[in-house]
Amino acid sequence: MYLTTYSPRFGLKPHRRTNLFDDFFTPFTTRLDEVSTDLNPAVDIYEKDEKLILEAELPGIDKDKIKVDVKGRLLTLSGEHERDEESKENGRYRRERRFGKFERTFKLPFEVTEEHIDASYTNGLLVLKIEKPEEQKPKQITIN
Repeated sequence: MYLTTYSPRFGLKPHRRTNLFDDFFTPFTTRLDEVSTDLNPAVDIYEKDEKLILEAELPGIDKDKIKVDVKGRLLTLSGEHERDEESKENGRYRRERRFGKFERTFKLPFEVTEEHIDASYTNGLLVLKIEKPEEQKPKQITIN
């Protein structure tokens, strides 16, 4: 009896292949989480000076192609890559293109409105400074 593993994309597959056609037609990437997601930006989220800071790396994306939406506790960062580079030098021709959309949604620990978010975009780095509401800020309690 062979042990089998379940793949949501391909169903049950035996660990030991006995058929040449099974090996030939199996794609190189068989797991859904191994699919490349290089369009999604790298994001750091941390707390500093009673603010929540979100830093997203968006190199080469125009400021007008970036969109930040907030609704309650959900903050959505979306945008569009549109890069078309072409070079002709010394008899060589090179052209690289990168097109695509990305969207990432973050669940914040508190509700926020757009008035409490300060956004800046410099050299491909988007920085969102989100003010905490008063009930989230630490308070000093005096002991009687």
